Amino acid sequence: MTQKMISRRDAFSLLGLGVAFGFAVPTTVMTSSYAEAQAQPAAPAPAAATATPNTPAPTMTRRQQRRAARQQGREMRREARRNARQMRREARRGMYMRANPPTKQQ
Repeated sequence: MTQKMISRRDAFSLLGLGVAFGFAVPTTVMTSSYAEAQAQPAAPAPAAATATPNTPAPTMTRRQQRRAARQQGREMRREARRNARQMRREARRGMYMRANPPTKQQ
């Protein structure tokens, strides 16, 4: 008997076949257990989740605080940019007015 080198393509095809056959058998078993699971009654909801629907969870409160802080920081940066832009405009206008004084028209 001679030994034959297996190519990468052959190895992947064997692996694919093994996976395909591996998944084919449990699906038939899974369908019967899935039907049984559907027939069982649903568990009641936890009391903590339904006790106070109007109060946010602590994680939600932290999230809202972080979001508000980001929005506030964003507004402060925008305001700083607006102010700087306005100051540059006023400086340019002042410079142009001094460089080209208005002439009197008669």
